[in-house]
Amino acid sequence: MKYNAQIFYHAPYIQERGNVRMKKRKKQAEVFCPYCGRRAVLRPITYVVGENRRIFDPDQMVYVCSAYPACNAYVAANKKNLRPLGSLADGELRNLRIQAHRALRSLWQNGYLSEKDAYHWLSGKLGLPEKDTHIAKFSHYRCKETIRCCEAYIEERREFEKMGRRMTKSRKEGSHDTKGNRT
Repeated sequence: MKYNAQIFYHAPYIQERGNVRMKKRKKQAEVFCPYCGRRAVLRPITYVVGENRRIFDPDQMVYVCSAYPACNAYVAANKKNLRPLGSLADGELRNLRIQAHRALRSLWQNGYLSEKDAYHWLSGKLGLPEKDTHIAKFSHYRCKETIRCCEAYIEERREFEKMGRRMTKSRKEGSHDTKGNRT
């Protein structure tokens, strides 16, 4: 049974001390696992991947399901405010998100679209507002749709480029009218 992941943020409040107004520190977000419903806890990335693995950023923090390693769901946290960067994901969903990022990244790495245009295009394809078009928040279905749409877009562009080369080649050879006269 899957649970809806819920994230609760505690708003900061102003406390007056004499003539000075001080802001209280924000509390950490309360994050719950969508798979088992347990609370997620903030841990260093080494808690999940181990000490000996190559880590891009050893200071990275992650929200890990409190049932880890039985549940195996986690998500990275923002360095500045420690909010989760997406929803908790198990191994299968994390792998799909990696594949979806690679598929989308190929659009701008191959020069078809800029990064901003690629996300704008994807939001239109998925019928999402741009502010909600973050792969770290995507479900299995949305990740698979992202991969499918990106692959279809690249295939269309390649076919279009092939047609363009054929048309250019035929123009160089010269075009003929219906009687065989060169124009």
